[in-house]
Amino acid sequence: MKKIASILSAALLTMSLFAGCGASTPQETAPSPSLPPEAAAAPAATAAPTPSPEPVPESSPAPAHVATAEDMTAVEEVVEEGMVPVYAGSLREGVYPVTMKSSSSMFKADHCELRVEGGAMTARLYMTSAAYGWMYAGTALEAASAAEDALLPLTEGEAGNYFDLPLGALDEGEPFAAYSFRKELWYDRSLLFRADSLPPEAFAEGFFTTAESLGLSDGNYAAEVTLSGGSGKATVDTPAPLTVRDGKCSAVIAWSSPNYDYMRVGEEMFLPINTEGNSIFEIPVAYFDRPLTVYADTTAMSQPHEIEYTLLFDSASIVEAMG
Repeated sequence: MKKIASILSAALLTMSLFAGCGASTPQETAPSPSLPPEAAAAPAATAAPTPSPEPVPESSPAPAHVATAEDMTAVEEVVEEGMVPVYAGSLREGVYPVTMKSSSSMFKADHCELRVEGGAMTARLYMTSAAYGWMYAGTALEAASAAEDALLPLTEGEAGNYFDLPLGALDEGEPFAAYSFRKELWYDRSLLFRADSLPPEAFAEGFFTTAESLGLSDGNYAAEVTLSGGSGKATVDTPAPLTVRDGKCSAVIAWSSPNYDYMRVGEEMFLPINTEGNSIFEIPVAYFDRPLTVYADTTAMSQPHEIEYTLLFDSASIVEAMG
């Protein structure tokens, strides 16, 4: 009997434990809202990362096919102090040899011609090679986006390959672009065509201020003169003595150095008129108020060296010499 009573007691205890586990309180177990099966299976969503803004470049890159400053050699100034632009209206029609000055030592012509016709000027550049295929009257940036019919091609001629460039004025630096076949780049160039390299017959009557146009009678005078060119170390005495004979003027040029052994104006050479002290020359003065190109040969270097200068004689400063 004791054994049966123990079994009944264990059974009653087990039933009470099962009843306690199944009981629930409404306040503690609020029913969960029903979700569609696909939502229940989906993983928890995560927020998409915000993309970082693109850095703004400091400046726009140079367009393709345009040379940058790093691609170019040193740029030289082509306009000299005292230069005054010379326009087509001051010239007679014709074809004349002319000297070109380039801002780049890498751009050279074998020789150049100036063509004056119908109130316009064209410079014909005969090239020693075909390294440059086109040119453009403007900047390299403009050339890179210009229409093909605006480009100036290298033309094959009997006297050699050449470019024809439209000019606005002489003695004024004008922008041109040149396209290198090898580099496939447009290069900026500044070109100047020198008025003082033209023969006298190229100029219209009355263009120059001369001793004759000033009405200077034969006699002795003096005028202020300005020297430009060279290293800037040399000077000349000013005012310079002038002599007028038969309507033609000459000037005595006294240098600040004894090391010049000759001067040259055009193709004519002049030797010193003194044997001691600083070098002194007498040279012709074809005109006033415009730079006159002269050359002086110095012996101060290891080898004699001819240097290009300009002299500008001021007509407003001319006075008659005393005595």
